[in-house]
Amino acid sequence: MTTPEIDTPETGITPGGTSGAFRDVLSKDHARRGKPPLHFVDMTPAQRIEKAAELGLPKFRVKQLANHYFGHFDVNAAEFTDFPAAKRDEAAAAFFPQLITEVTRQVADEGTTIKTLWKLFDGSLIESVLMRYPTRATLCISSQVGCGMGCPFCATGKLGLTRNMSTGEIVEQVRVAAKMMRDGEVAGGEGRLSNIVFMGMGEPMGNYNSVLSAVRQISAMPPEGFGISARNITVSTVGVVPGIKKLTAEGIPVRLAVSLHAPSDELRDELVPMNKRFNTTQVLDAAHDYWLASKRRVSIEYALMRGINDQAEHAQLLAKRLNHYGDDWAHVNPIPLNPIEGSKWTASKPEDEKQFLEILHRASITATLRDTRGQDIDGACGQLAAKER
Repeated sequence: MTTPEIDTPETGITPGGTSGAFRDVLSKDHARRGKPPLHFVDMTPAQRIEKAAELGLPKFRVKQLANHYFGHFDVNAAEFTDFPAAKRDEAAAAFFPQLITEVTRQVADEGTTIKTLWKLFDGSLIESVLMRYPTRATLCISSQVGCGMGCPFCATGKLGLTRNMSTGEIVEQVRVAAKMMRDGEVAGGEGRLSNIVFMGMGEPMGNYNSVLSAVRQISAMPPEGFGISARNITVSTVGVVPGIKKLTAEGIPVRLAVSLHAPSDELRDELVPMNKRFNTTQVLDAAHDYWLASKRRVSIEYALMRGINDQAEHAQLLAKRLNHYGDDWAHVNPIPLNPIEGSKWTASKPEDEKQFLEILHRASITATLRDTRGQDIDGACGQLAAKER
């Protein structure tokens, strides 16, 4: 059997995924995965015009649809007063099939954090988390149903990979959140969605084509996209080096976040199975190359686990590894581990967190302890498990 490449949208299996040192952890539902309906954002401009022609519509109608979708976050074609009444239902069915359906909505942090559980066309469940801060509103979105990376301390990793999400399914999370902010559905009144982080369910580099298509449409100005600056979009990875290299070549100024979690191969092999495929040196080299090409500082994500990776020697080695490159290229985000049910992994002691940060700062490493928003609704980093409640 030929191993699918990283950019094969249907599989999400990384290079070496069927042989070699790493293999995706697949869920029991992986074999029966299907393709979601084709949505407006899944289509190329030519496909949109062709679809419109099939409905007997001139191509300028496509721009009207784009204006409604990207400019007004609206898919209710029945109310498109600038559109022929006789064609509204047909246009809605052809361009805006319902891809995600809200199942539950949980609220935390006095209404400023909202976690939404979504059901997809095939019954699959995913989650997104909208977080409002004083100066920004950030949406954490999913790019896969489950995750095949198998990190033992992460709830999503325990699910295994069911399938990749389509561009439409990814972008719809953004449209709904943007509409919620505009309509004042988040505590604090009307506002604007300003930041997107691909840190929800899934490994974004395992679904490269759909994620990049989503990034382009999220960041393009209306009517081609939502107009959220690419500089306010973060794409995370556990260290899929071919994906990092491809992203480097794109020249899109998104922020790259690398989930490192350990400064040595011996420890990272245990915490991040992908390290057996692409080790810490390969990952850090690729991440530094991204900095050189983009001049965007790379975020190094580091979940602090009590007695595992949070001691002084770990911080010292991490500082040494990052400073090896000789420039201020990385920003470390130590993350207090968000415990998951039945896990042996637990959060660090506050004094160890403090010491870890102090060691990095003394080594001239920029580091900020991550805010753990949404922990009480299992909406924080590593807690997304898509459970119906």
